[in-house]
Amino acid sequence: MERLLPGTPWLESAQWVFYALLLVLLALVAAVTLRRWILVRRGGAVECYLRAVGVRGRRGSWRIGFGRYGTENLGWFPIFSLRPRPTARLSRRGLVVVGRRAPEEGEDLPVDLTVLRIGWAGADGSDPREASYEIAMNEGTLTGFLSWLESMPPGTHWEG
Repeated sequence: MERLLPGTPWLESAQWVFYALLLVLLALVAAVTLRRWILVRRGGAVECYLRAVGVRGRRGSWRIGFGRYGTENLGWFPIFSLRPRPTARLSRRGLVVVGRRAPEEGEDLPVDLTVLRIGWAGADGSDPREASYEIAMNEGTLTGFLSWLESMPPGTHWEG
């Protein structure tokens, strides 16, 4: 039976595969870090958690990300992603806070957050019966979110 000794072609190949995988992993970490830096650097980005109410799977569980305020919507970007566009867009038009609560036991959220249940007003202007999303944020971020929701930049006209 032949023994594999240091310097054999098999060992050298394994080392190159290891180095290649390590390089790919470092490139992914660098890309995620750069994306996060760009999102925060552009301004208007806040850390928050988001989940869709009544949905199973990944969208129905709490995910950490960045909310980015825009004139017409809040774009939500997951923290650990390479996708350059928001995963969810929460339209500002008709957005209503349905309720507010503290994180419940068993939820994977820090205890110092506030959970807002949000939905959109009906076509007739009625308040939503059920929340479509829940968004969790700290008090400072919550104050900014509510201010953004209640304000509208000068010169903005909603088409009705």
